Amino acid sequence: MALTAMEIAKVMGELAPALANGWIQKIYQPADHTLVLEIRTPGRTHRLLISCHPETSRIHVITAAFQNPPTPPPFCQFLRAHLQGAHIDQVEQIQGDRIVQLALTAKEGSCKLVAELTGKTSNLLVLDKAGLIRRDLNGLKDRVGQLYLPPARQQRERGAAGQSRFSQSNTESPFPLSAAIEAHYFTAEATSVVETVRNTRAGILRKSIKKLRRRLEAWHEDLAKAEKYKNYDRYGELIKASLGTIRKGQTEIAVVDYFDEELPNLTIPLDQAKTPQGNMDDYFRKHRKQLAAERELRPRIEEGQKELETLRQELTAIEQGTWQPPDKPHRTPVRPRTGKRKDRQEQHQGPFRRFTSSDGLAIYVGRNARENDELTFGLAKSDDLWLHARGTPGSHVVVRLGKGTDPPPETIRDAATLALLYSDLKKSGKGDVIYTRRKWVKKAKGQAPGAVIVTQEKSLHVSLDKKRLDALKARSAHE
Repeated sequence: MALTAMEIAKVMGELAPALANGWIQKIYQPADHTLVLEIRTPGRTHRLLISCHPETSRIHVITAAFQNPPTPPPFCQFLRAHLQGAHIDQVEQIQGDRIVQLALTAKEGSCKLVAELTGKTSNLLVLDKAGLIRRDLNGLKDRVGQLYLPPARQQRERGAAGQSRFSQSNTESPFPLSAAIEAHYFTAEATSVVETVRNTRAGILRKSIKKLRRRLEAWHEDLAKAEKYKNYDRYGELIKASLGTIRKGQTEIAVVDYFDEELPNLTIPLDQAKTPQGNMDDYFRKHRKQLAAERELRPRIEEGQKELETLRQELTAIEQGTWQPPDKPHRTPVRPRTGKRKDRQEQHQGPFRRFTSSDGLAIYVGRNARENDELTFGLAKSDDLWLHARGTPGSHVVVRLGKGTDPPPETIRDAATLALLYSDLKKSGKGDVIYTRRKWVKKAKGQAPGAVIVTQEKSLHVSLDKKRLDALKARSAHE
């Protein structure tokens, strides 16, 4: 159950004085509906959790860190680009409702972060100085650019006004109510997370079983085809013994099968377009193909059957309720920092150049042919944006997009600028860049890694803009 307006008021009474005049030094989005702000105040660092989950929408300080995804979601990237480093001027509850507003002063000026903790309609919005919506957690495009108006307070809360679900027994915590709320939801969400992991794993298993069964069927079919060539070595030897009697153009030859003790007559088909030697070689070649299939396919089939049985057993355990995840979801205690250099190295490890667009979207750039191939056909998803300088060698560029979303114009220009920068057109400083969805990019068969065939592309003429490049590099270094 989400926090009530009364409970939010009590939390704000506890937190607002401590968080005002603090600085947002880190922003995380460990789950789709959950945001964590790391806020620095004189002498202390607090972690403010804002959950917009329909069933558990709430706000409070936490003492444990969530596990974060390796790549921050687009909304988190937007917040990092525009709100990280912002000063918190005020934290308040709006109109006694389940809405909390953080008034901020960021590098671009005054703005607000509004948390609507209203159950099924919960959302998190970024407002500019004029109160216009710049971005929201739920991706409601029709609201962007509109003046923000708090939702009408229609649902009234039940229960006694002074009744509280949380026992503030942790007297050692400076925020006893937050500590009680954190403990309450930790147990509830841990159960929910395990259930989610179980359902996700079941889906993966069903797909893997289906895929493996198709693969096994194909292997069995290949083995059955190869079985037809089992006796072809004998045919080759019999033709070899009769080479002098065969003439080109014959469609068959009758020989005595001296491999059989009864020495029966045997008719062997011939390809009239081939020479006697060619027919003999063809039978030997097909027999070698049968031996190779036996040697390669039987071990594959055996291993595949074992793997299939293992997957089926795991799926059965999930369906019977006896399955447990190998690593149970948990939150780990906050560990002391070991230095900014290590943090930065950990964040930038891995392949590809990485940038953040002015809209907060992740941009990946391949550094060589192998990385181009891995980026396009490994990391990129079908709805991601793909770019490349037209008609010249260069890097593949991918913009991570949510399913069904369109790339903002400034993000397209940011990514196109990078595609031009990391191509042979860099010296000229201008050129055309093509872009399309990743699903319209196919590998070029028989070509070197990174070679592709592109359809349904659009073109954009760009020049190397120093200010744009400096901003991209600055955001990359800041991240």
